[in-house]
Parts: sequence; C-alpha cells; structure tokens
Amino acid sequence: MGTPQKDVVIKPDAPSALLSEKHADYIASYGTKKDDYEYCMSEYLRMSGVYWGLTAMDLMGQLHRMNKEEILAFIKSCQHECGGISASIGHDPHLLYTLSAVQILILYESLHVVDVNKIVEYIQSLQKEDGSFAGDKWGIKESPKHQRQTCFRRNRYKVLLLCCSNSCTSRKTGCY
Repeated sequence: MGTPQKDVVIKPDAPSALLSEKHADYIASYGTKKDDYEYCMSEYLRMSGVYWGLTAMDLMGQLHRMNKEEILAFIKSCQHECGGISASIGHDPHLLYTLSAVQILILYESLHVVDVNKIVEYIQSLQKEDGSFAGDKWGIKESPKHQRQTCFRRNRYKVLLLCCSNSCTSRKTGCY
C-alpha cells in the first residue's frame, strides 16, 4: 500500500465556506471572450463543457444567468443530418456530445429544438450486437479500460433512448 502524499497545503486563513457567487461568476463569464486561447483550445469538448457548466449553475440556483437562447441555438447548429450532435460546429457527431446536448435540452425543457427522432435513430445505429454502443459511425474498438465501462454506458444510453423516444423530459416529474 502506498503512502498518501499531501500535495496541497491549505493555509489556516483560507476560506472555509463554499464561495458560490465567485464560482457562478467564473462560470457565467466563461465563453464571453470567444477569442481567448483557452476558449479556442477547448472547442473539441465544448458541448460537454457547456453541460457541466450549466449543471453547476443549476445546482447553485444560478441557471438564469446563462444565455439560454444562445445555448439552444448552438446545440441546434451542432446537430447533423444523421441525428447525432457534435462537440462544436464543424466537428463530427459523437454519442458523448449527443448525450451532453440532450441533457442540456432536458435541463432547459427544450427538446423541441432538435429532431429527437433523428437522435433516436442515430443512437440506435451505434448500438452493437452485444448491447454496447460505439461512440461514432466509425465504431472504434474500445480498450480494455473502456470495456469495463460498457455496462455503465449501455444503461446510460438506453435511458437516453427511452427519454428521447418517450418524450420523458419533465424535470418536474423527475423523469430526465
């Protein structure tokens, strides 16, 4: 067994309470400077980043500070003809970013923004015979590390399929 290392020293005068307002300010400001290096370099994971940022804002009761219309327009612009959704404009669709986009749309109760039937078809087209899912149309084989996560992913995407196909989108009923 290894010896745990303390790699961070927290000073005694450091804040002991969660500074929610500072966190919300940071998240709300992220992406306002679209020419920033960090913003440009994170384009390949934009949709997931938007999802995690919005989820954090929702948990802090600050979702209203985000530009809902801009976010919904972005998601719509990332949906491809095949139904899949990409990380950002000009990228290829992938199951991960499709999941993030659907979760955002459910958070905003706005699944009507995209073609849900096409999303269902896209997800179904990626399902393999063993029940697992490929991430994209190329169906790249997963490494042993990723194979251990197949059961989790299989269930997560089946829930996503169920939610999309049954329009199970109300946050009020807890079905999302």
